[in-house]
Amino acid sequence: MTLTVGLAILAGVVLLGVVVQGAWAARKAGPRALPELGERQEPSLGEGGPVLTEDAALADPVAGLTEPAVARPTPTRRSARIDALIDAIATLTPEGPVSGELALQHLPPTRRAGGKPFQIEGLNADSGEWEVPRPGQRYGEFQAGLQMANRSGAVNEIEYSEFVQKIQPFADALGATVDFPDMLDVVARARELDAFASQHDAQLGAVLRANSVAWSVGYLQQCAARHGFVPGAVPGRLVLPSADDGAPPVLVLAFDSQVALSDDPGQAALREVSLSLDVPQTPESGEPFAAWQECARRLADDLDATLVDDRGTVITLHAFATIGQELGRLYRALEQHDLAAGTAAARRLFS
Repeated sequence: MTLTVGLAILAGVVLLGVVVQGAWAARKAGPRALPELGERQEPSLGEGGPVLTEDAALADPVAGLTEPAVARPTPTRRSARIDALIDAIATLTPEGPVSGELALQHLPPTRRAGGKPFQIEGLNADSGEWEVPRPGQRYGEFQAGLQMANRSGAVNEIEYSEFVQKIQPFADALGATVDFPDMLDVVARARELDAFASQHDAQLGAVLRANSVAWSVGYLQQCAARHGFVPGAVPGRLVLPSADDGAPPVLVLAFDSQVALSDDPGQAALREVSLSLDVPQTPESGEPFAAWQECARRLADDLDATLVDDRGTVITLHAFATIGQELGRLYRALEQHDLAAGTAAARRLFS
């Protein structure tokens, strides 16, 4: 099933009623927790299970999607950065080749329309490749791609209008005609994409709670370092880096940022930390679930801590096994829609 067909079918189901309201409302609240089979909520998965963010439809992500639907043409991937799967693309055609210097001079000062990022690329007249405009190059065509959905929700009419208002002056400065996609079509596609993303967004979270003696920040860092964690860019975060340059961290170990910023963090006491895995951000091939499970158990041993979910329920081995099975279904569903976990498109959509 292509992404377009899957989303068109999903739209038919969405229009039947309650799914859209549940997905849309949960989308506004940020990443969700995967509940047990049933209504969208934020309990643990299974008896004594950690929080796993995703919709109940994960148990069978394509079940019941049998309503007939008219499929749109399969989107063409036009470049490595702008992607028709998740971007609404405007085409800019100048009368003749444009220098990279001129394009850079007139780029919009910010590349955001409301809560959605957009990108601008040029078709290099010499190499025939789409790229970010560079000095010393000439470009025969440009394209601007507005991301239609992310974890803050779907593009709306106001955001789309802001995108048009930022691209039109850029086109005028280059002496280019610009072809914008229809706003109502973009907004409809964005809502379909957002509904799909709402049903396939997953985060794993576990809490390590001290059994007796509290930990200092230094002691926590020392224990975490033995398992490959390094300080993150944000106070109160230790991260397990990805093996790929520029990729998001595989795991995040988070604690109270106020403790991290205290005058004497060596004396500040910690009694719990959380260990999380953002599933769509990391390739399945890297076995992030195994890393999350192993780190959680080893850190619990090193810190003399109990592994619990966000409600304080002890996490069991059975819960780990259940999560592993459901993650397999999630990975397959994302792959079927050309949004495999860890790909550039998936990282952008689930951001």
